[in-house]
Amino acid sequence: MRLICYSLPGRAPPLIVPAPLERSWMDRSPQGFAYRCLPLNIANSHGWLILNSAPFVAEWDGRAEIDAVAVRAIGEPAELLASSHFGSGILTFRVNALFRTDPGFDLVVTGPINQPKDAIQPLTGLVETDWTAATFTMNWKFTRKRTPVAFERDEPFCMIFPIQRGLIETVQPVIRPLAAEPELESAYTLFAESRRAFNQDLAVPGSEAQREQWQKDYVRGRGAAAGAPPDHRTKLTLLEFKHHD
Repeated sequence: MRLICYSLPGRAPPLIVPAPLERSWMDRSPQGFAYRCLPLNIANSHGWLILNSAPFVAEWDGRAEIDAVAVRAIGEPAELLASSHFGSGILTFRVNALFRTDPGFDLVVTGPINQPKDAIQPLTGLVETDWTAATFTMNWKFTRKRTPVAFERDEPFCMIFPIQRGLIETVQPVIRPLAAEPELESAYTLFAESRRAFNQDLAVPGSEAQREQWQKDYVRGRGAAAGAPPDHRTKLTLLEFKHHD
């Protein structure tokens, strides 16, 4: 499928890059243990990041009025993407592009996944980008007043990825006891016993568990009942946006 980013007349196109697997807080985790979580890694790189073009500091004074959020450039004066537009402690970024997806696909617009930022929270929206001719903004909600929040140059402020419209409404949620699926229950029991034994062995000097550091069955696509399907992923490789006239 296609994801087209149309640059706007008189505006520089947004800076868009495939989202990387790495996160600075994960880099700082002891022995990089955060990277052992494959679902976290896949989510990190599940889309494209839109980058901030000019550094600034924003601060909210706690009021609901539009002028309650102050935004100032860092360093040389520059045209900022961010401003106070809606009030209620919301910081708004212009995206300066019109996105188009294939029919039946929306665009998830959110903050960089698994990249927390102190005193401010990204808001998430779903846009029907297969038909609308309107642009969208990326919005962040301050969670603490009188706390300066900086966005550096090339810092991501938005993450986008397509999602099939209506798929969630076809889901039929069901709760049933695990005992209703004997094969799955058996596989889970083996997993739980294996995990308990592995965690106990982690405290034993020179044990196999200490050498392995963590169980890698999920990463390797191994399970007690059945292995992972052929499309089991350990990383994502997204294409770059290419410039066309």
